[in-house]
Amino acid sequence: MDRIPVCIRADDPISQLGVTTELRPRPEVRVLGADETDEARVAVIVTGAVTAETPRVLRSVAARMSEARLVLVTPEIEEADLVPVVEAGVMGVVRRRDATAERLVTVLQSAAAGEGAVPPDLLGRLLDQVGRVQRQVLRPRGLNFNDLTEREAQVLRLAAEGFDTDEIAAAVAYSARTVKQVLHDFQNRFQLRNRCHAVAYAMRNGLI
Repeated sequence: MDRIPVCIRADDPISQLGVTTELRPRPEVRVLGADETDEARVAVIVTGAVTAETPRVLRSVAARMSEARLVLVTPEIEEADLVPVVEAGVMGVVRRRDATAERLVTVLQSAAAGEGAVPPDLLGRLLDQVGRVQRQVLRPRGLNFNDLTEREAQVLRLAAEGFDTDEIAAAVAYSARTVKQVLHDFQNRFQLRNRCHAVAYAMRNGLI
């Protein structure tokens, strides 16, 4: 079993030592030294509190270690801070009281695999926030979290079902020219070669 290379960054030396001591004996991970951070697949950020400055710090770490996934360890996190830290690149959140070696390793493994890992109550609150933003901010503007407009999503779904341009136009009450333009704009935005490539890309990435 490959050990996951992990670097630890804490607000204070006691926290740094504590998390390092928890993780160093574990066979699933390899705690990196200060001069080995380029090898990290996961970066553990240990903070005494989530503040307005925390997302900036997280983005800075993500920029320096572009290959590393971020896991945040903190005593507590307020609902208003959830989306900003996720937007900053955090894939896992662990409350300090839950930060046993076993729990940390589980979250690190999930993050290394590209999977999110947050406490269930935080996940529920995060989904509530995402839903509110979708309903109150994006939908009135014809947008969604998939980076598609409602029009693009409609056209691509029908294209995926095998509809040709005229059939799509009739189904959504657009002109054939509009349908072609929607597909053309989507292909250009994601640098896709043709309609088939556009549909495959949208399906593979869960956009439709």
